[in-house]
Amino acid sequence: QVQLVESGGGLVQVGDSLRLSCAASGRTFSSYAMGWFRQAPGKEREFVGVISWSGGSRYYADSVKGRFTISRDNAKKTVYLQMNSLKPEDTAVYYCAADRDSGLGSEVSSYDYWGQGTQVTVSS
Repeated sequence: QVQLVESGGGLVQVGDSLRLSCAASGRTFSSYAMGWFRQAPGKEREFVGVISWSGGSRYYADSVKGRFTISRDNAKKTVYLQMNSLKPEDTAVYYCAADRDSGLGSEVSSYDYWGQGTQVTVSS
């Protein structure tokens, strides 16, 4: 079992940067692939990016590629989402998620554990 807690969200201006953190509990964190998703009001939850258990592989949605970076520190049981050049369309609740099978999927159904989410609002 893994519990995930996101933090770092807030209200920022267009072009600003923000770093989200996702702290995990549980001994098997280092073996899980970790994903980030987001959900804007009235929209479905969408894939942002994923990082492999080792950190050696990362994939991103086209909408954030080149602006967002995922990293992880397995010793600290934490995964990060660095968001640069933020746009109003990045406004959403951001969730981290863990995949026990350590896949690198982009589907919500691929992930077994979810955090409660953290709000990111980008103001123009």
